[in-house]
Amino acid sequence: MGVAAKIAPSMLSSDFANLASEAERMLKFGADWLHMDIMDGHFVPNLTIGAPVIESLRKHTKAYLDCHLMVTNPLDYVEPLAKAGASGFTFHVEVSKDNWQQLIQEIKSKGMKAGVALKPGTPIEEVESENPVEMVLVMTVEPGFGGQKFMPETMDKVRKLRQKYPSLDIEVDGGLGPSTIDAAASAGANCIVAGSSVFGAPEPSEVISVLRKSVEEAQLNS
Repeated sequence: MGVAAKIAPSMLSSDFANLASEAERMLKFGADWLHMDIMDGHFVPNLTIGAPVIESLRKHTKAYLDCHLMVTNPLDYVEPLAKAGASGFTFHVEVSKDNWQQLIQEIKSKGMKAGVALKPGTPIEEVESENPVEMVLVMTVEPGFGGQKFMPETMDKVRKLRQKYPSLDIEVDGGLGPSTIDAAASAGANCIVAGSSVFGAPEPSEVISVLRKSVEEAQLNS
């Protein structure tokens, strides 16, 4: 059996005015994690949420808050997010080549799980050193905005990572839904971030179930 399937609805697609009830709704529909997109308006042009929103949401849920930091200075966010109650802290390799040992140490010392993310154009070699992260996030769209089309060419990176690290959590984010999940699952992704395909569905629970089933079936057949 491979690494467990984890379905993480992207809260960027939720109704931010009702974040607590949206989180509860997703968990009721079968979500494993809640994916929180933290953007600084600098590393990516968009500006979203930060530690105060994570802290507010944490008061209403015990869920695993999977925080994806699309920011230029991730080190500045480690302490505030840990205090706010983040569960996982995924930073981008493109901005942390100089200090990522320190970054990973800081994240883990604050009790969060460390993950590293890479943009579609970033080669997998950038993360294939012996840096002990617990998750690698392969972006399947350019980071910064929801609702983009899935880029199938990014699946080569997932395949290479899975071959090399059979027990690593490999997350994919961007354009994931019933029509693209099989490509990601068969490449070896087990953590699936889905925004509009879940939140925009008449029956979100059915979409979450389709995503999970695809990952589990791909693992059985691998």
